[in-house]
Amino acid sequence: MVAEERPEYETEWSAMKAIAATLGIGTPETLRSWVRQDEIDNGVRPGTTTDASAQIKAMSKEIAELTRANETLKAAASFFAAEPDRPHTRS
Repeated sequence: MVAEERPEYETEWSAMKAIAATLGIGTPETLRSWVRQDEIDNGVRPGTTTDASAQIKAMSKEIAELTRANETLKAAASFFAAEPDRPHTRS
């Protein structure tokens, strides 16, 4: 919408202010950030795309979970390695 309406205004910011007011968006800055992210997603502007950002977030979460699991396994291995070897006897 901003790209379509932009020619009718002196600056992109003035277009964003008018469109934000028309759409009832709290601040033009919110609209500006949406426009910038859309430009990144469409390859017009450099940056991290929405999809890449979501993938990075998911991978970071998975890494954290795997790190916790690995620490648990290391602690368990240390615990069992520290126990003296005892022969198992049947009663």
